[in-house]
Amino acid sequence: MTAGGRTGPAEDAGAAAARLTGRQVTSVRQLSTALTEAVLDDGRTVMVKRGGEAGAVRAEAAGLRWLAGAGAVPVPLVHGWDERWLVIDLVPRGRPDRRAALAFGSALAALHAAGAPAFGAPPPGGPEHAFVGLAPLRNVPGDDWPRWFAEHRVLPYLRRAVDDGTLRPGEAAVVEEVCARLPHLSGPAEPPARLHGDLWNGNVLWADDGRAWLIDPAAHGGHRESDLAMLHLFGCPHLDAVVEGYQSVAPLAAGWHYRVGLHQLFPLLVHTVLFGRGYAEQTLSTARAVLRG
Repeated sequence: MTAGGRTGPAEDAGAAAARLTGRQVTSVRQLSTALTEAVLDDGRTVMVKRGGEAGAVRAEAAGLRWLAGAGAVPVPLVHGWDERWLVIDLVPRGRPDRRAALAFGSALAALHAAGAPAFGAPPPGGPEHAFVGLAPLRNVPGDDWPRWFAEHRVLPYLRRAVDDGTLRPGEAAVVEEVCARLPHLSGPAEPPARLHGDLWNGNVLWADDGRAWLIDPAAHGGHRESDLAMLHLFGCPHLDAVVEGYQSVAPLAAGWHYRVGLHQLFPLLVHTVLFGRGYAEQTLSTARAVLRG
């Protein structure tokens, strides 16, 4: 943590940026209730992010540093953080093209290959209780991916969806059956990969330097197909080129495309919990498709 004293309740984003970077702030531009651009007196522009739930900033800062440590996909540099504020590089926006997508796929494969101590392992210095978007995410290490994925990713959100009334108990049975059959559905065993963990299109920034950058991670050790399944779920520019670039560095196990839906059950259930019945229907149809093979 880079700190310059305790933050007061009235501290704004500009004051937080100055305190956490040790530089004067010459101007600010508020982008949303949580995001502010701040220009420092040395000419750099940084992004100042206001944290939400306890531990969220710590988890994001640790995740960014862990991903950066792989030296694969670029991520914003963390300039400072505390329990309320995070100050990182601003990524100048560009446009995606096929060449950038191929390079992103290759770099994503290298990121995954950097590995993790276990499935569910948090980044060094990261909390056990983290977040994926606005949903709580518990990072509990395990050495058996099918069991870990069922117990710590799928079933907690399934139970909450049922408790909230978004899914009916009878409907949950199809997802529970997928969990029971995970050892036979999950494909060949793989070592824990270093995952971004929330790799939807909005967290891939196509920068003006011709590269794809990653932001807002829910980083942890997991199965590498999970990040790719998230890209497939919500779309990604030139996704075929991303996969081609990935396969050129680290070919995926045979049948990976049949397992995309399996890995999508986790983010679909998270969205069911956060956003309601529409995602519940998609979760159920995906689970049925997984069981049909």
